[in-house]
Amino acid sequence: MPIYLAADHELLPGTALVVEAPATEGPNAVVFEDDGETAYFYALDATNDNEPIQDALHIYDVQQISDRDRPSNLRVGWSEDHRKAVLLINDYPHAVFDFESKRGYCRSGFPEASGTLWSRSGHQWTDEALGLFE
Repeated sequence: MPIYLAADHELLPGTALVVEAPATEGPNAVVFEDDGETAYFYALDATNDNEPIQDALHIYDVQQISDRDRPSNLRVGWSEDHRKAVLLINDYPHAVFDFESKRGYCRSGFPEASGTLWSRSGHQWTDEALGLFE
């Protein structure tokens, strides 16, 4: 998977953490947030002043993580065209945003489709999302 690394942090689920990872070119950025109870991954468009958050993906509920007392490695990578981002926790892909097709994929599949411009068919995971980085 050819990507460039935009963020690399230690993660202790349940400890508040916000990690911003802008693409090195263009207006796109992603943000990982663990608020102490739940973690989400957000797609942002810096050119949209009214609503920069374009989509949100549920990553985990802290109470459901059995080894939450052990530190993990959180990484965010971008495709070489700066249009796709992947969230890796301990080198395992948990979420992908495709800014070109306005689609988000996550392991939880949550939230369901909301009728917005992004992810109209939902956020269900497919391994084909990783093919976007080839």
